[in-house]
Amino acid sequence: MTERSEAYEGGRVAPGAQPQEPRPEQPPRWSAHQPQHAQQSSPQSSEQAPRFSQAHGPSQSQSSRPSESAVARQAGPPGQATAAPWFAPPPGRQGPSGVPPQRTTRLPGYPTERPDFEPPPPWARPAARNGVHRAEPGFPQSPADPVGREGVRGRLPRRNVLIVVGVVLVLLAATLGATAGVLATLRWGPALITSEPQAPDDNLGSKGSAFPRPESVANVAKALLPSVVQISVTAAQGRATGSGFVLRDDGYILTNNHVVASAAGGNGIKVTTNDGQEATATVVGRSPAYDLAVIRVKGVRNLKPVALGDSDKVRVGEPVVALGSPLGLAGTVTSGIVSARNRPVTAGGGQSEMSFINALQTDAAINPGNSGGPLVNLRAQVIGVNSAIATISQRSPFSGNEEQGSIGLGFSIPIDQARRTADQIIRTGHAVYPVVGAVVDVNHQGPGARLGEIQPNSAAARAGLQKGDVVKVINGHRVTGADDLIVQIRSHVPGQRVELVYDRGGDEHKVIVTLGQETG
Repeated sequence: MTERSEAYEGGRVAPGAQPQEPRPEQPPRWSAHQPQHAQQSSPQSSEQAPRFSQAHGPSQSQSSRPSESAVARQAGPPGQATAAPWFAPPPGRQGPSGVPPQRTTRLPGYPTERPDFEPPPPWARPAARNGVHRAEPGFPQSPADPVGREGVRGRLPRRNVLIVVGVVLVLLAATLGATAGVLATLRWGPALITSEPQAPDDNLGSKGSAFPRPESVANVAKALLPSVVQISVTAAQGRATGSGFVLRDDGYILTNNHVVASAAGGNGIKVTTNDGQEATATVVGRSPAYDLAVIRVKGVRNLKPVALGDSDKVRVGEPVVALGSPLGLAGTVTSGIVSARNRPVTAGGGQSEMSFINALQTDAAINPGNSGGPLVNLRAQVIGVNSAIATISQRSPFSGNEEQGSIGLGFSIPIDQARRTADQIIRTGHAVYPVVGAVVDVNHQGPGARLGEIQPNSAAARAGLQKGDVVKVINGHRVTGADDLIVQIRSHVPGQRVELVYDRGGDEHKVIVTLGQETG
């Protein structure tokens, strides 16, 4: 494409410029294969390729290769050299006199002297700025250009785009997570924020005493009998016997509170080991709330700690073995199964010594004197502390005034609870138990447990519970009565959060209670 034009000055028609002679259409002659320094030394090429100035036509310079300042001398102050205009014809091209030159697109850096050169598209024409013509990309970015290329306006670099997208995704994920948490809390209620007691962190028991897999009752008895002791108590109330088992090889023994309670203030406790050693024991601490006590003997050799199991993993129907000294008969072994779990049992005498146990029930024969002895599984792991038996109210004509024996309903304190209590006693000399801070009405005939007076500043008061509320569920367990509610509360630990479902005026409510604590 050609365009008729006058001589140009800075992109405009210079006043008074003479029009150029038209030149015939003929193929241009290129010097693509001849070095430029060879062209400079040839007089012929000097005649055939006259130079063009911006406004005055051919130049009479003797040099055949014009320099950049000589080829493009822009109108202006004398001696000031500027860049060549983009429309200047290449050397070797001269049109006829009176014909304006063809408009070309020679830009700095373009290989205009190559035969395969194609002029840039129209959008690549340079724009004039400050009297100098420069090729600037004042056009939209080509799809082939890399995203974020510097110099392209209206586009962000790739890195910035990725950062923005990442921030948006993070904010979106956080919003969705928070929304899901709120919806879940509204749907399932406070049960999502109840807590579980921490795993035991103590040095009680010996893992090496357990079998890798279940064994026979005979092997279990052989492994456990060296760790079981007979306890004899002499007090003003009389003489009693019970059982216990070794927790540590330095003399700590676990038993029932009701076995040693009568001699807690004196030294009337004697311990006899399975190999016949005898020693006097002292009370380290006791917990009437759980019917547990820890005593200690000194000077006894070869004490073998038992292995402690996990009572939460006990299954109904699982075989178990009970060891102890029923009716003063040391080293007695009986066997049976676990016949029930989570059985609410109350034991002890007097309001201050009453124990509430969430017990394991077994049909292994347990008699007076078995109290404080271990209930173990077939891996020789202790899963409970034998504590109570059920009896029938009508006495047998053959029993006289003697206590009745086993009728196949014995109860053991789960070892998970016993372990926590024993560790507290050994560490501090006393034990604590959880409370809700409300009196339970024992005259209410279930289902549920009705609350009486609410203690000020207690866990129940802070949770908004009121007198007359009937607690129906605690952590998913349906409450059957007053004793059941107390047992369920004491199966937790102080500071643990539990969910209570209660009725008030015919309406059902849910609340989270953080259990308080008392010593005992």
